[in-house]
Amino acid sequence: MSRRGRERKWDYCSASYRERGASAMRFNERELLSLSRQPAEKAAEVLMRAPKKGSPLKKRLVKLVVNFLFYFRTDEAEPIGALLLEHCRINQEEDTVFSISFLEEPARKYYFECDTEEQCQEWIEVLRRASYEFMRSSLIFYRNEIQKMTGKDPLEQYGISKEARFQLGARKV
Repeated sequence: MSRRGRERKWDYCSASYRERGASAMRFNERELLSLSRQPAEKAAEVLMRAPKKGSPLKKRLVKLVVNFLFYFRTDEAEPIGALLLEHCRINQEEDTVFSISFLEEPARKYYFECDTEEQCQEWIEVLRRASYEFMRSSLIFYRNEIQKMTGKDPLEQYGISKEARFQLGARKV
């Protein structure tokens, strides 16, 4: 239960703490809270604006852990929401501003304002590499490169070389 006594629902596309209808995908809250406490690949205080119309920019601690971007009030240890970075677009809007939108709802954007253009570029780069699909594509690329160089499939030793998710023509997960 959330601190307000309601069950949290994590959207599949944005995984934010929003009250949604039955179409929302549910995640195990304890596991997500545990994940939010793991060491971050990148973290910083930035200004953030939720997709709600007229929503103001608010200072938030944002923390990237695997493919979740957690956001916190700056004075609290528990996240107030998270974005699951799958099926999304990360775009630079201005020199120091980037946005995250999801393919299912492209008009619904989360905005993040950084202190510098360099910080903005760093965030964009790390967020684009955070998705499962990017990691899968990288694995397939390097697997093929190693196979060309050595003549051996590096995944064979793990018994997973024939799995569809590691094949080039595999259906996207």
